[in-house]
Amino acid sequence: MFEILRYTPSHADEWNQFVATSKNGTFLFDRRYMDYHADRFEDCSLMFFLNGKLYGLLPANRRGDVLYSHQGLTYGGLIMNEKATASAVLQLFREMNGWLSSQGVAKVVYKVVPHIYHSIPAEEDLFALYSACDAQLLERNVTCSIDLSRKLKWNRDRKYGINRCRNNGVVVKESEDLDGFWEILNRNLMQRFGAKPIHTIEEMRLLKSRFPRLIRLFVAEQEGRMLGGTLLYLSRNVVHTQYISASEEGKHLRVLDAIFHHLLNEREWPCRYFDFGTSNEEDGRYLKESLIYQKEGFGARAVSHDIYEYDVREFREFKEFKEMKDEKERK
Repeated sequence: MFEILRYTPSHADEWNQFVATSKNGTFLFDRRYMDYHADRFEDCSLMFFLNGKLYGLLPANRRGDVLYSHQGLTYGGLIMNEKATASAVLQLFREMNGWLSSQGVAKVVYKVVPHIYHSIPAEEDLFALYSACDAQLLERNVTCSIDLSRKLKWNRDRKYGINRCRNNGVVVKESEDLDGFWEILNRNLMQRFGAKPIHTIEEMRLLKSRFPRLIRLFVAEQEGRMLGGTLLYLSRNVVHTQYISASEEGKHLRVLDAIFHHLLNEREWPCRYFDFGTSNEEDGRYLKESLIYQKEGFGARAVSHDIYEYDVREFREFKEFKEMKDEKERK
């Protein structure tokens, strides 16, 4: 049924157009975003055609005999449009597994796109993972999200922070000062974890120049001095906090409370969900309770973000289908 092609840069326009009209894609799957770190990964993204028309995309990379969907992205999985059906996607996975087997792939590690990013239901791949792949849950992360159409009350700690900022002249506004925010972010991550942000400042400048209305920075200032901020990624359904950080003075004044009060109560978003990102480590087994407490204090609640794995082999169903197809073509 399906023609499977490996993505090449010559497919970029067709790929991006499909992502823009898909039911579960975001700008993270646009090649102008994905390819900023192309030098770090062996791209093995796949395109699936049915009757000559593009039916689905799989952003992926390969390491040895393992295919990942995609290690450079927060979430991944099969990108589909509204025409995708459970039966066809099931067959797509069967044929994909046969194709991967022929390419020497032994295992697939598959990230799903969390349901809050779906414009309409788009979990056909979850059924296929179970039915066609016998996939096992490898990792379950918990991200915290607010349904903006049904906000919950904030706890007292968060309200205290808002009043503290108001009494100390803290102002929240949108900013283009990525360098100032990156200084705060770098210092925090290095002091607390001995780490750096996933993106360099040069990479983030590049991405923001490509998606200026979808990547936006909001900061808290006191007398013109930046005390903290959050970098937002906007998709059709979700406002996502890609980075959150405050200086030591900003933490003392509780500027993050003021920032999120502004974003959640003084701004209108054309999205249903506001997502604070994950709050766990060690493949989802360790919950950062203080971190999730802060997010839940704004009225956010848990959404699962799952990663599966399965062994690639010539499944019986695929063999039977291939033999039947070959016999039909001979006749």
